[in-house]
Amino acid sequence: MEPITEPIRVLYVDDEPEFAEMAATFLEREDDRFDVEIVPSGTEGSARLADEAFDCVISDYEMPGRNGIEFLQAVRDDHPDLPFILHTGKGSEEVASDAISAGVTDYIQKKGNADQYALLANRILNAVEAHRSRRIAADRTRRLETLIGNLPGMVYRCRNEPEWPMETVRGEVEALTGYSAGAIEGDGGVVWGDDILHPDDREEMWATVQAELSAGDTFEVTYRIITEGGETKWM
Repeated sequence: MEPITEPIRVLYVDDEPEFAEMAATFLEREDDRFDVEIVPSGTEGSARLADEAFDCVISDYEMPGRNGIEFLQAVRDDHPDLPFILHTGKGSEEVASDAISAGVTDYIQKKGNADQYALLANRILNAVEAHRSRRIAADRTRRLETLIGNLPGMVYRCRNEPEWPMETVRGEVEALTGYSAGAIEGDGGVVWGDDILHPDDREEMWATVQAELSAGDTFEVTYRIITEGGETKWM
């Protein structure tokens, strides 16, 4: 995961203002990237989330009106992936089970010592880093799918082994090879290096690609394949 350098906005929801202020102070001392905003209820927490973007939500459980689980359920309706940590003095298997069922990211009991804030800060960082990494990966996937959709031919990702086992295959796969993408990917049953790559080109392809990878630059190769129907094509 890429390290976070920009500020991390945390929404802290707790109806005990003194405790919330203390928690915010300790968290901001633990890591100067934290920017903690406090609200006293789940209702106000939902309103803040509707107005601004936050990287993580921390919520108490026992609060007037909407409790922490009910607040979590409301957050998940609009922000299904937003990191949400339940930081509560009410610890029970029932509460933990309800929190997990509602989609909580983490569950930490309040304790009367400063060490809990180091733990809480670490859990926040882990949750935010994981969330940002998933978001970056999803964005890259969307851009790749857009690129593939606008280009002729096929795009694949394979391991650098003599059989060229395919991890991902996209594009005009069946039109080019006669096989479906599912048959070529993973354990689909069709091995690129054994079933598709022309036997007379296998050794040369392996040597050429290894030499080009060692050179560390982009490269182009031309080789033959044999389709499912037995036709030879140049790639």
